Amino acid sequence: MSEILTDPVSRLLQLYNSSSSRIIVALAGYPGSGKSTISKHWAIEVNKKNGSESLIVLGMDGFHLSKKRLRAMDNPDAAFARRGAPYTFNPEGLIFKLKALKDSAGKKAVGWPGFEHEAGDPVDDAIFVPPECRLILVEGIYTLYREGEWAELERLFDETWFLDVSVETAMSRVYKRHMEAWGMSEDEAREKAAGNDLLNCANITPGREQADYLVGSRENS
Repeated sequence: MSEILTDPVSRLLQLYNSSSSRIIVALAGYPGSGKSTISKHWAIEVNKKNGSESLIVLGMDGFHLSKKRLRAMDNPDAAFARRGAPYTFNPEGLIFKLKALKDSAGKKAVGWPGFEHEAGDPVDDAIFVPPECRLILVEGIYTLYREGEWAELERLFDETWFLDVSVETAMSRVYKRHMEAWGMSEDEAREKAAGNDLLNCANITPGREQADYLVGSRENS
């Protein structure tokens, strides 16, 4: 059973000050739960107190498979329709980079991929993690996913958090996102989410029980 974490910034500062080794924290949550927004806020607060780049936030969007790789699949139409499902990501790449972050601490910088939304494709080495950075938070929908090859993630994170926003609240934000990004009606946005985002939530939910801590959103705190 996951514990409730009421002050994530204090916990991050505690982790930073508790060890001279590099610590990697995972943050999972549903699409639309606000992982990117809230983790950036935490980074600002931690770095304000401990100095620039004490905490670096990395997203897992850069581990989406490229459109070229999706087109090469047996059913590319289904792959594009379900982009965001576990099989449309590159867990091997994520595992490789997490191991590199562990091994390179204090020695050399590590490149981390980003995602170019306009092009719809990942970008290699969009950000570099300096060797002296001791605290890293990796946020993404599948950071706590443990099926198949994803299971290796468990031993690569020092602590795991789940952003405790309900599916209903998260999906309401996803509907709005689809409407704004694609010019959809609300009914169209709901249909799109039901055929992909909502299905993905079933893969994400087990992480809520597996996480070390549940973290409330800023709206709920």
